[in-house]
Amino acid sequence: MSRKMEKGDSEWRQDLSADAYDVLRCGGTERPFTGALWDEKRPGVYRCAGCDTELFKSEVKYDSGSGWPSFWEALDDSVIEIRPDHSHGRTREEAVCAACGGHLGHRFPDGPQPTGQRYCINSAALHFEDR
Repeated sequence: MSRKMEKGDSEWRQDLSADAYDVLRCGGTERPFTGALWDEKRPGVYRCAGCDTELFKSEVKYDSGSGWPSFWEALDDSVIEIRPDHSHGRTREEAVCAACGGHLGHRFPDGPQPTGQRYCINSAALHFEDR
């Protein structure tokens, strides 16, 4: 993975939509079933909305019923950092873009096989590239 992007807050605000800024830079979460990509079914790739790093392929996206785009596997272990998140009175695994440090969502151990993982990702943190 390449070096982390170094941008100031004013640059992030200028480069991102308000929703993407809230999610990627402030750790916000969109309401379920409201994001542009939760029900996306076309073949393609999902990239970080902050830095355009390829994160997920459409082949690993599935309908988890959660209302957020869900994936059972990242493109590769180097593109997403997993950090402990102790907010909201519980411990979860935060999924962060390894290239720009943007908050993507969370990873849960209740996904389908073969990984058993569910990357629950905010649509605002992603850019979809149709292929």
